Amino acid sequence: MTPRRALLPATAALALALSGCGALTSDSTSGSEGSETVVAGLYPLQYVAQRVAGDAFEVENLTQPGGEPHDLELGIGQTAALSDAALLVYVDSLQPAVDEAAEEVSGTEVLDAATVVDLIPFEDEHSDEEHEGEEHEGEEHEGEEHEDDHSGHDHGELDPHFWLDPLRMADLGDAVAERLAEIDPDEADSFEERAAELRSDLETLDGEYTEGLAGCEIRTVVTNHDAFGYLEGYDLELASINGFSPDAEPTPAALAELQDLIEDTGITTVFSESLVSPQAAEVLAADAGVDTAVLDTIEGLTDDTADEDYLSLMRSNLAALQEANRC
Repeated sequence: MTPRRALLPATAALALALSGCGALTSDSTSGSEGSETVVAGLYPLQYVAQRVAGDAFEVENLTQPGGEPHDLELGIGQTAALSDAALLVYVDSLQPAVDEAAEEVSGTEVLDAATVVDLIPFEDEHSDEEHEGEEHEGEEHEGEEHEDDHSGHDHGELDPHFWLDPLRMADLGDAVAERLAEIDPDEADSFEERAAELRSDLETLDGEYTEGLAGCEIRTVVTNHDAFGYLEGYDLELASINGFSPDAEPTPAALAELQDLIEDTGITTVFSESLVSPQAAEVLAADAGVDTAVLDTIEGLTDDTADEDYLSLMRSNLAALQEANRC
């Protein structure tokens, strides 16, 4: 590997960070060829990239620990990291600033998870999916008509929170291995081996979810916002307080409807999340006379979860669901 190239001049990086536009390019003496860095838009993508890359690449996360990925704004440090990276891994329509950077970056390979993982249309999340070890092949999601803008926020037709499905995470691992092998052919076998190890771990996790949620007395889960739709593949039904946006204000009518749902289905718990305020969940739970608990969206680590990883957080979520739904 050749040395990493010089960073953008501070003035150019500052202009890019403030404007949010303009090509992320470098001068003629620079170039991401030979870079030893992979940049990820948020934690679950970082986790996959680290597992697959091993020691061959340093993996950086654009979203700082404790930050809300949806609201990410690229500063000077993130802009410099993007310009210097060999590969950017992101998921389209989740982080607008990263979407824009992916279009503008020059000299850096780009891998959009949405092009290699079969994302579920929001309105189709209530359909049953098989989780018997399949690899999600043959699911078409292009050209479908969906007109809902998801509570007024234009985040696209497809739900980007695919990492709540371990098998889709495994698909991303395979794609990262293929792309890194193109960048560093000498390490291709190692990337493939690590992606296979990651898939094995994720298939085990998928089996734990399938078995652990099979006998639940309660099949409905109420969460703060619409980030857990992929869990419906385990025969659960998800309802959210705030729709796609975690900071939206629920209407009185929506809260009343959820209170009726809680009473009708025997729900014991309303789930808040680790990266956003629990106020809406706590108000709903108090009005409905039920408990609150936390489900981690696994969008990022916090001070409280700094010693955790994707697998441990998913298992914590499973335990919380089993307790709340009497599994």
